[in-house]
Amino acid sequence: MLIANYHTHTDLCHHADGTALDYAKTAQKDGCLELGFSDHCPYPHDAKDNWHYCRMDLTEVPLYKKYVEEAGNAVDFPVYFGFECEWDSDYKSWYEDKLKGELGAEYLVLGSHWVTEGNEHIYIKNVDSDALLNKYIDQTIEGARSGLYSFLAHPDLFMAGRGDWDSQAEECSKALLYAAKELNLPLEINGYGIIKAPVVTAKETRFQYPVKEFWQLAKEIGNTVICNSDSHSPKYVIENNVKARKFAEELGITVMDKINL
Repeated sequence: MLIANYHTHTDLCHHADGTALDYAKTAQKDGCLELGFSDHCPYPHDAKDNWHYCRMDLTEVPLYKKYVEEAGNAVDFPVYFGFECEWDSDYKSWYEDKLKGELGAEYLVLGSHWVTEGNEHIYIKNVDSDALLNKYIDQTIEGARSGLYSFLAHPDLFMAGRGDWDSQAEECSKALLYAAKELNLPLEINGYGIIKAPVVTAKETRFQYPVKEFWQLAKEIGNTVICNSDSHSPKYVIENNVKARKFAEELGITVMDKINL
């Protein structure tokens, strides 16, 4: 079976290994239909919080494009050039005019990792406040409504730092899932969370994400679902996607074979 994967990182994000060519060669060996690179996008140098330690600098984008072009020339399946972006309305024109317009990104992924509180961006895994979780969900929905993104990555990431599933998690999930359904925005079952250290509570041991209860709701609501590897090492580029597909299969969720980019 050939597998499409649209969530792939490179060493330019400073927390992954390998060039685009390394990922593409492994993907070809393991069986790939299409491969999209969506490394964490750069921000303006004067951005209020540009997270330099986990994303490329703007000056590195030409190298990133060269990486992706080399990968595309080396394999016999389509290879796409994209970015994974947060959502902050202050940077809407940056995403649209700079990344997609001037730099020519073929697609953007909404990877909602932070909640914006004043001038601070707080990693959602570190949030234990219901009020901030509500704000994070609202912020993510606002990003989804921008129309800039091809899919929403790891939509259940907010559970990575929480304990057991509860009514707050369920209500937040429903708000996000119904919004995505309305927008026909695909949601990603993310294979990277499957290989991370599990969450251990008195009740259960589970993946940080994907979270079973979230995806059971997605199935009931009828969301469009895509599986991706979110690979940070070449060996996982297809392998993590296979894990995500197995998770979907066990829940009886039908997933898209590929996205029309």
